[in-house]
Amino acid sequence: MVFVTGGAGFIGSHTCLELLKAGREVLVADNLCNSHASSLERVERLAGKRLSFVRVDVCDREALEKIFSEYDIDSVIHFAGLKAVGESVGSPVEYFSNNLGSTLSLCSVMRAHGVNRIVFSSSATVYSGSFGVPSGGFSESSPTGECTNPYGWTKFMSEKILSSVCVANPDFSAVLLRYFNPIGADPSGEIGEDPEGVPNNLMPYITQVASGVRERLTIFGNDYDTPDGTGVRDYIHVSDLARAHIKALEFVEKNTGCEVFNIGTGRGTSVLELVRSFEEVNGVAVPYVVGARRPGDLGTVFANVSKAERLLGFRAEFGIRDMCRDAWNFQKRNPHGIK
Repeated sequence: MVFVTGGAGFIGSHTCLELLKAGREVLVADNLCNSHASSLERVERLAGKRLSFVRVDVCDREALEKIFSEYDIDSVIHFAGLKAVGESVGSPVEYFSNNLGSTLSLCSVMRAHGVNRIVFSSSATVYSGSFGVPSGGFSESSPTGECTNPYGWTKFMSEKILSSVCVANPDFSAVLLRYFNPIGADPSGEIGEDPEGVPNNLMPYITQVASGVRERLTIFGNDYDTPDGTGVRDYIHVSDLARAHIKALEFVEKNTGCEVFNIGTGRGTSVLELVRSFEEVNGVAVPYVVGARRPGDLGTVFANVSKAERLLGFRAEFGIRDMCRDAWNFQKRNPHGIK
């Protein structure tokens, strides 16, 4: 059985769908602080299979002990955590307490129950921008640290925790997946990104502007050293990202030690390019204004994905137009969110 923490969220729900499709038995743990249990019901309908769900805070070690005692868990995919970069700056204690506390509790209980396989949801925010962006994109050996926000530091420190566990326990296997910019939704439109309140990520903000929920999009900076002056990022379809977790799970089942993989497309797209693609694909307007740069933002961030292609056999299949189409389809089908 695969224990998926934070499995009711955006990336977690799509990964649960892929796990069920692959014939895996799935147990989800989520406290639903920024997600909805109904997303898991939709996952079950799409897959035509059932999963198990426990509403629990993964920081609660006693609750985890009970779960690991009652279920036959052999591997873990760890998504659970607070994830808004801007919010983390204003609430650093909550971010460090929640994100590191959940990782530490999980590792402790896994050790007590002899569970030695984990796939961890990390982030490209761990990379240091002090040395500039390599011409071929950030590779797994690019410098890390010097994170610009508490969220990034929690990912960096969780990576250190898991790599240290691998050193201490030669039977332990961890894969750290450094996501770049997941967007889009399952092509069915049944599950997708459904944030509480004002979106912190670009695509759900675009879809809410396009649907009239919000008046306009603010693009933060148009004076970067990029083709159109707006920031360039490596956007990956969430369904592709979910498939990468299946590949990572297969990897930890066959290997020990700690491995890091970038999960992106290896191609950069500017904010303006994304907005224009969205408008063109979906035939809707996205009004925008240009604001000041956000502190800590880099002009260009994209992945070198050669290691994931070589060792995981993973390559993204969807393009920007697919991501724009599927994100809008989800918004249209769920104008008031999943709940």
